[in-house]
Amino acid sequence: MTQARRRHDPAVKHFASDNYAGAHPEILQALALANGGHQIAYGEDVYTEALQEVFQRHFGPGAQAWPVFNGTGANVVGLRAMTAPWEAVVCADSAHVNTDEGGAPEQTAGLKLMSVPTPDGKLTPELIDRQAWGFGDEHRAQPRVVTIAESTELGTVYTPEEIAAISAHCRELGMLLHLDGSRLINAAAALDVPLRALTTDVGVDVLSFGGTKSGLLFGEAIVVLNPSAVRGLIYLRKSSMQLASKMRFVSVQLEALLAGDLWLRNARNGNAMAARLAAAVRDIPGVTVTRAVEANAVFAVLPPEVADRLRKRFRFYTWNEATGEVRWMTAFDTTEADVDAFAAAIAEEMAQA
Repeated sequence: MTQARRRHDPAVKHFASDNYAGAHPEILQALALANGGHQIAYGEDVYTEALQEVFQRHFGPGAQAWPVFNGTGANVVGLRAMTAPWEAVVCADSAHVNTDEGGAPEQTAGLKLMSVPTPDGKLTPELIDRQAWGFGDEHRAQPRVVTIAESTELGTVYTPEEIAAISAHCRELGMLLHLDGSRLINAAAALDVPLRALTTDVGVDVLSFGGTKSGLLFGEAIVVLNPSAVRGLIYLRKSSMQLASKMRFVSVQLEALLAGDLWLRNARNGNAMAARLAAAVRDIPGVTVTRAVEANAVFAVLPPEVADRLRKRFRFYTWNEATGEVRWMTAFDTTEADVDAFAAAIAEEMAQA
């Protein structure tokens, strides 16, 4: 009988995305615990039931978690449940829902995205007002939801006060607030606040809680904090192909991440390694760190030919082809040795430039 075999070197790390990392060993242990025997399918299992209490511990007694397969699914289904067909979503132009989901919000959910240019990936009440107008005008899609990302695609972090100001402005406009929390744990760790301080306590209605970037094999969750903000979620999850038949294997991973301090340990490591990388490359002649390092992303500019040579050794992405800006991401399993080796390679390639 032919057996699977290891086809990669587990010692090799890259800096392209925190999705490159494998699953945390504690997550794999949890999957093994949930295996064996039969459990009711489609979310009626004991692990999904227990998961509700875990999420309520972090987000408050009214929180309800809806496990899904991936982040795009969490965002699309969550936003779709918050909007009517004639309504629209205001977002930053750099938001993941706008730039990196292959048109899924438009194609799958029929959402009109109203994007706003931002200098740092963060919306403000004033920036929201650039698109939040035309209420009652039958010729214009009606702004209904503001979505923000924590942390943003540009690596910046909203403070609780900033989110509270956006939430208050949404209420004044009769709008709802959605949070894309694919890296929420990194933001909470960076600010040293509980998860609810960036969500429940500041008026977020619905959030997408990230798991895959945080050490899960797969799985995210739509977390409803304001039940009146959504409708038909139970049906939309199924019709959007995000209802897992063997949901226990999504739920047990999220439970393992959140029941103890694994989420915090993972986030702190990713953040610390990004700070270490930024500090290591700042003194390399010809390399410029272009943005504040607030979570687990480092943005920098270096000569394109150097970046191309580096990519043969370490994978990473060019963020802006016009400026040569690149993005380096760290993860829960990035080590100091990984960072130091990458920084040394950058210095070596720059010296030959």
